[in-house]
Amino acid sequence: MRVLIIRPEREATALATALSERGHAPVIAPLFTLAFLHPPAEFSAALAACQAVLLTSANGARALAEASDQRGRPILAVGDTTASTAEGLGFANVASAAGSTDELVALVRERLDPKDGPLLHVSGTEVAADLGEALKGDGFAVQRFALYEAREAGALPESARAALAARAIDIVTFFSPRAAALFARLVEQAGLADSLRGTSAIGISPAALSPAASLPFKSTVAAARPTRQAVLDAIDRLADAGVQEPPTMEPAGMSDDPSAAPATPSPQPTPAPALLPPPPVTAPAVRRGLGVAGAFVTGMIAALIVLAATVASLPFWPAELRERWQGETAAAPPNPAPTPAPAIDRQALRADAAAAADAAIESARRELAGRVDELDKRLRALTTTVAERPAAAPSGATTPDPAIAELRRKIEALEARPAAPSTETPATAPASAEAEKEIAALSREVTVLRDSLQALDRAMTAQRDQTRDQTKALQDAVAAAVSARSGSEEKALTSARASAVIGVAARLSAGLESGQPFAGDLNLLTPLIQGDSKLAEAANSLQPFAQSGVASRAALEAAFPAVAKAALADDLADDSLGERVMGKIRGLVSLRRVGDVPGDTTEARLARAEAALHGGDLAKAVELVKALPPQTTKATADWLAKAEAHLAAARAIDQLAVHAVSMLGAAR
Repeated sequence: MRVLIIRPEREATALATALSERGHAPVIAPLFTLAFLHPPAEFSAALAACQAVLLTSANGARALAEASDQRGRPILAVGDTTASTAEGLGFANVASAAGSTDELVALVRERLDPKDGPLLHVSGTEVAADLGEALKGDGFAVQRFALYEAREAGALPESARAALAARAIDIVTFFSPRAAALFARLVEQAGLADSLRGTSAIGISPAALSPAASLPFKSTVAAARPTRQAVLDAIDRLADAGVQEPPTMEPAGMSDDPSAAPATPSPQPTPAPALLPPPPVTAPAVRRGLGVAGAFVTGMIAALIVLAATVASLPFWPAELRERWQGETAAAPPNPAPTPAPAIDRQALRADAAAAADAAIESARRELAGRVDELDKRLRALTTTVAERPAAAPSGATTPDPAIAELRRKIEALEARPAAPSTETPATAPASAEAEKEIAALSREVTVLRDSLQALDRAMTAQRDQTRDQTKALQDAVAAAVSARSGSEEKALTSARASAVIGVAARLSAGLESGQPFAGDLNLLTPLIQGDSKLAEAANSLQPFAQSGVASRAALEAAFPAVAKAALADDLADDSLGERVMGKIRGLVSLRRVGDVPGDTTEARLARAEAALHGGDLAKAVELVKALPPQTTKATADWLAKAEAHLAAARAIDQLAVHAVSMLGAAR
């Protein structure tokens, strides 16, 4: 089924991963953008004074982690998704109501006492229910803080608009009334309402579907329980049924979404045939301490019940399992022996990775060569400009000038003329008067010439200073160009190394998911480390798993049912002879609930762990298996060791990829 997801990006990505693993095609088109808000000044004091924190959404857990570093306060979460998110953020004391706000209120009444202090409710700006009002009658004081906001999109995202216009969507999912109302408004604005006539709507509750009732959906379905797992199950049932019968809304409780409204029943059309499989048949309760004969009779009865339940549920099995039960030869003609899958050429993969790294480095070198050529051209142009300028005169000297030299000669000639005699005769008096006039005129000319000479000297001094300043500026520019060239070369090499590390991380991730050894791919990191402590740390973390590889996530998921069956048998057995016999029988045939089963029993935790594996959350499954009673350790030890090795290798590969991305950012 092609499923349109309109949740915020983080929740949409997680839901898309779960849908892809189930064989569906998700289309992500978030209608909300999540924004964390700055906590008010009184938040820290209120958090320190409260006896517990109430969370009604996974986003509330993230907002609380952003607002405070405290992780010791008890957390009461509305559902398992919210609880697992809080645990993943480091909160140690977390309890799940495994349902709606009604179950959360019941959990508060059961575990807390109003006399122990107030409660703190972390929510978004819009809430589905007022917990303070619901608990007021029990004497609880609830203080609510809005620490995040889901901001609405102004128009339908392009991915959703194109898919709806092409009528390429089979299912639209709704996790809150607010999301349904916004979707209906944006679809009407885009004029695409008519494109929904072949599309079904699946909501986490009837309340989440009601705002979209005006849209012409082909069918509408409400999940059996207000959880993400129930929504996924509803999508699977709709896919198996081929949407042949228009289903109607099924009763459900509150949504775990921050903007979901209370799950109030709404009038629905006449119910269509139910899509749910018949309820599982449970074996009668067995009393402890039975005798041998009683244990044998009880075991026979249980085996008969299991056989009857198996035959009764045969129509609801997948086609492949039905064919195996009825016999493969009767289901289809014999097929020729399958051609064995070609072996993975590890040498070719390593050669491809090395070629990719060489290509990245060669590209960086070509880019550096171009930049160096450009800098060389600019440097030659600056040198030519300086060479064309007149050379500066030496300090204290002046440039020879013919006019200045002529003036100096005239001054020296005038100064060398003999002085007039002190005694004059009457005959020479007229000549002396003429000479004095000539001397006065020459003196004035000398004064003018001296002033001109001083002006020329000042001009030449200014020219020398200017030339010296320009030369220094040119030298500084050349030094800066050389420094920039070195920095650009270093950045280009860093970028090439980061690209090569990203390619190796991708190869390692593929090897991790295939379950094959990856020593050859890991060796590609050796020439790239070059004193980088973070790369060396990640490589050392992967080294213990390189030769043998680790179990793939698919292999761990396939092996889990047998582990769960053995663990459940060990948990139920005691030291009596009857229980030992029953433990042997349960090791062969057993009934076990699966899915989002609430409670702290071994069966409930195993069911939630298996659901987490189906959802792609291996870390949560490991935590749930670790929380099982000690008597189950023998059954789960080997599986836990393989799962933890897979998680450790995945963390090291993620560290490689994150560090490579940071190297790319630093190189820009």
